[in-house]
Amino acid sequence: MRDFGRKFVVACLLAGTAALPLVGATPSVVQAQEISGFAQAVAETAAANPALGAFYAERSYQPIWTTAEAAPRRAAFFAALDQAGAHGLPVARYGAEDLRNRFATIETERERGQLEAAVSLAYLAWARDISSGALEPQKIDAGIVREIIRPDPVALLNGLLNAPVPAHYLRGLAPHTPQYANLLRARLHLAEQIADGGWGAPVPAKRLGPGDTGAAVVALRDRMMAMGYMGRSISGSYDAALQKAVQSYQFDLGMKADGVAGEATMAEINTAPEERLKSVLVALERARWLNGRDLGQRHIWVNITDFTARIFDDGKMTFESVTVVGQNRSDRRTPEFSDEMELMVINPSWSVPRSITVKEYLPMMQRNPGAAGHIQLVDSRGRTVSRGSVDFSAYNARNFPFAMRQPPSSGNALGLVKFLFPNKYNIYLHDTPSKSLFQRDVRAFSHGCIRVGRPFDLAYALLAKQVDNPEDYFQSILRTGAETRVPLDKPVPVHLVYFTAWPNAQGRIEYRHDVYGRDGALYSALEKAGVALAPLTN
Repeated sequence: MRDFGRKFVVACLLAGTAALPLVGATPSVVQAQEISGFAQAVAETAAANPALGAFYAERSYQPIWTTAEAAPRRAAFFAALDQAGAHGLPVARYGAEDLRNRFATIETERERGQLEAAVSLAYLAWARDISSGALEPQKIDAGIVREIIRPDPVALLNGLLNAPVPAHYLRGLAPHTPQYANLLRARLHLAEQIADGGWGAPVPAKRLGPGDTGAAVVALRDRMMAMGYMGRSISGSYDAALQKAVQSYQFDLGMKADGVAGEATMAEINTAPEERLKSVLVALERARWLNGRDLGQRHIWVNITDFTARIFDDGKMTFESVTVVGQNRSDRRTPEFSDEMELMVINPSWSVPRSITVKEYLPMMQRNPGAAGHIQLVDSRGRTVSRGSVDFSAYNARNFPFAMRQPPSSGNALGLVKFLFPNKYNIYLHDTPSKSLFQRDVRAFSHGCIRVGRPFDLAYALLAKQVDNPEDYFQSILRTGAETRVPLDKPVPVHLVYFTAWPNAQGRIEYRHDVYGRDGALYSALEKAGVALAPLTN
């Protein structure tokens, strides 16, 4: 009898029947009891998400998943769930297998109501994750202060409900940038390579260069071929082809591209594909955090891990400079967020942050009142105070009543120009007198702000949109030596990002070091949420 009932219920569902017969009841009682049972089950299950409960209440608990008419929508959603792993999402979170099994075994209207709401809950979880990310990053790293634009649950439900082609609507929820598509391809390619055994054994050498021969060179050659940097070769020597391959690899990793596999280059070459895949999975998540945000037709892109600042106009890079970012210390790491650059200050003074004043300069002045004499001591009314009139030993970090300011000069800590996008983190881009640091490979030395290697050129690029001769205009102000604020006629979006894997203009993935350890923490969180390292399919 149970098997018959199950088959009958499924047949009713597939036929679009809304209610099931109850033995011994009149038709009106049957309808009232069963509609009530379905609606109550939907309401109880949907209570886990208030927006979902309100959605169903607004439509008098009409189903959107569990009727014959909903079959195309249902099929499209389950097909999307089958691809969740390809996007680096936590597949188990959505419970696709359990939902499929429940569709095959429901027997009562209450079970149908519970399943109806359960599918909607799974849909909202998946849609939220694929459109704006599966993690809450600030809970993982306090330096990720990016505002994530989360989709409205009711809009997600109505959008799918009203979509002429459900599959098209669902595909449109993921980021549709070329970079995201390239990352997806990289994830698939890496997963395939890992399944086929990876890139072979690590190269057993610390350094190899042109002219070298032997087994280690052969291992290097084979690994460069496996990684796609070199065509097929049977050469056993470090020849021109191998040197060119190593040089291309170094360029993609932001290293000095000399074609010599030195110790640093060899360490990168010997990095396992599994580690590269982790970077790609985190990059996919980070890309989803930016989804829904208009980056700007013109915008500034500062990749912290790459130590670069770039201007993009209509998707094309029109300016690039090396940068120095915050030190890898808890109070100095450059945060991740987006804002709008509103102005530049030429010949800036430096108002020393309170934390630097009391943590660094106050102890120095307690030992020697004349220490850091190039920086002025300023009272609460903005007046310069003589060092000789202050007993620094009488103060500590809590009660020190003075501020510190460095007047405009070529030796000013901010250099000769700073670029402001006012934010509560007191982060901005600026020039610096410490030019030698730009020659380093790893450039994490600041207190958190971004030092720009080509600050004047950045100023010219920004001013070019509003003055005829930006260089002459800038230099004429610079020559005055006076602190001058120059507003931008149109604010420019600024995005401080942290990608250790990101496609270049040709679509090839470039990798960078996890300078603050943020990606390691994010990958651990993704893994804990249920993201699998390298599933080819779900």
